[in-house]
Amino acid sequence: MRSLVSDLVVASLAYVGTMFDNYFAFAAQLVVTARDRYRRVAWAQATGVATLVVIAWGVGAAFNAVPLRLIGLLAIAPWGLAWYAWRHRHAPAPDAPRRGATTTFLATLALGGDNLAVWIPLLRARGVAGALVMVATFAALEVIFVVSSQYLASRPRVVAWGTRHAPTLVPVVYAALGVLVLFECHTL
Repeated sequence: MRSLVSDLVVASLAYVGTMFDNYFAFAAQLVVTARDRYRRVAWAQATGVATLVVIAWGVGAAFNAVPLRLIGLLAIAPWGLAWYAWRHRHAPAPDAPRRGATTTFLATLALGGDNLAVWIPLLRARGVAGALVMVATFAALEVIFVVSSQYLASRPRVVAWGTRHAPTLVPVVYAALGVLVLFECHTL
């Protein structure tokens, strides 16, 4: 039997782990965005994440006929992302272009592959009640993400630190999320 606390912990780990690299990228984008456009860009970011949640939940629901233990094999996706991120950790980071709300929304979707790779099996593994807790947790954390990104954007040195160290930390986080998927799906 799952508890509310375990649902909250798993949801928080899944959100923070998959959004870590996006956090500093979004803050870097805000550094070059006019302050009067922050609200529109923030809404676009949040809408993009909400769309990813709907896609992940829908795909997870489509897997209801597949035994949960087999869904756990999807842990290979975050491990593949970890390997890719580790191999490319020394590649120069792309500059954060100045972009508007539409581009932010589309970029959030395009960069959401890691989110889907982790969220699909976890939403499937948690059941309806657990998935609702996860979605509510994601929503609360997205609000924190957007508000704190705006605060962080006023501190370019912190953004630079995060951008510099994310390539080393992200592969470890992805690998850990793959293990979390295995445990949550009772594959191990």
